[in-house]
Amino acid sequence: MKNFPWSGVAAGFVTVLVGITSSAVIVLQAASAAGATPTQISSWMLALGLGMGLTTIGLSLRYRAPVVTAWSTPGAALLVTSLSGVPMSDAIGAFVFAGALVTLCGVTGWFERAMGKIPLSIAAAMLAAMLAGILAHFGMNVFVAMEPQFVMVFAMFVFYLLCKRWLPRYAIIIVLLIGTALAAVEGLLHFEKFHFAWALPVFTMPSFSWSTTIGVGIPLFVVTMASQNAPGVAVIRASGYSTPVSPLMTWTGLTTVVLAPFGCFSLNLAAITAAICMGKEAHEDPAKRYWAAVAAGGFYLLVGVFGATVGAMFAAFPQELVLAIAGLALFGTIANSLTIAMANDKQREAALITFLVTASGVTLFGVGAAFWGLVAGALAYFVLSWRQAPVADAGSQALPLRQN
Repeated sequence: MKNFPWSGVAAGFVTVLVGITSSAVIVLQAASAAGATPTQISSWMLALGLGMGLTTIGLSLRYRAPVVTAWSTPGAALLVTSLSGVPMSDAIGAFVFAGALVTLCGVTGWFERAMGKIPLSIAAAMLAAMLAGILAHFGMNVFVAMEPQFVMVFAMFVFYLLCKRWLPRYAIIIVLLIGTALAAVEGLLHFEKFHFAWALPVFTMPSFSWSTTIGVGIPLFVVTMASQNAPGVAVIRASGYSTPVSPLMTWTGLTTVVLAPFGCFSLNLAAITAAICMGKEAHEDPAKRYWAAVAAGGFYLLVGVFGATVGAMFAAFPQELVLAIAGLALFGTIANSLTIAMANDKQREAALITFLVTASGVTLFGVGAAFWGLVAGALAYFVLSWRQAPVADAGSQALPLRQN
């Protein structure tokens, strides 16, 4: 007991707590957008919890390094805006397709080679603009929610700013506690039907329609790789670990494919939360910090097993609190996306077009706005830069967006 890595267990708990509280509500909204029943929503949480837990524990033990996986928060936000009216079986088919593409990148080594060799500043701007367009309405919902519940939401907004100044890592947790307390004072909580319950798996046979596969599957793959896996690899490298990248892509992709019929829409490397398991708080010895990730994997499994309870808890919150938490949790990502997209004046207009088309929610030929945003931005960049001097490549790294 004296040598047990208690600090690693604590770091693992904080990792999962920060990740779940800051984005679980977005995952629940994504499931609801797909028309999921309460039982199916709990199945989504079960599949995601099992997927994150097993891959985090397995990969960390295999490579003796803190490898933390997570669901794709931007991916979930994309689904909220893209799955309305889409049959559940088609949505599952898009999840399988996106997971298969991630697996292909891992098996072939394409992603690992691209990370080191291909300059991606133009692509980063397009992807950042697309992501900002997807997330824009989440940010606006914070202020929309102030109209019916001004005191509660405005107080959450003020505490968010204060916490970002002095306690940025725990900002969303503190804001959630503040919002819950104010909702309780105002009598807005409805815990009368809340109860602890086990999550049960619900299998949905995937089906594949070209509109959903192209309009949801491809953007989900792009967002997952660019805004999650790329910064996840960067965090691992910056922390001094030389874990091979391709096997990580392969296993997260395969796990997504296997668990997709139960609601696992996307698994990827974590970035910000992973850093918690890679710091001195986890263990003084870097060679033993993987135990923090193993502990995080164990807590992920608990979240999955009690997935029905997580859904019931958020269902007891007022809608305005849910909207505020989801929006505030994504403020940093939206700001970072816009910064990257607009950084280079030679590609700024193409990035702006990508953002506007994606944010518009337009659907053409049954394909959603995220895909058309990329197409419009790429077309705009091609036309505006035709036969001009090459744009100075300000960065050769993949999209460095900060996510859980």
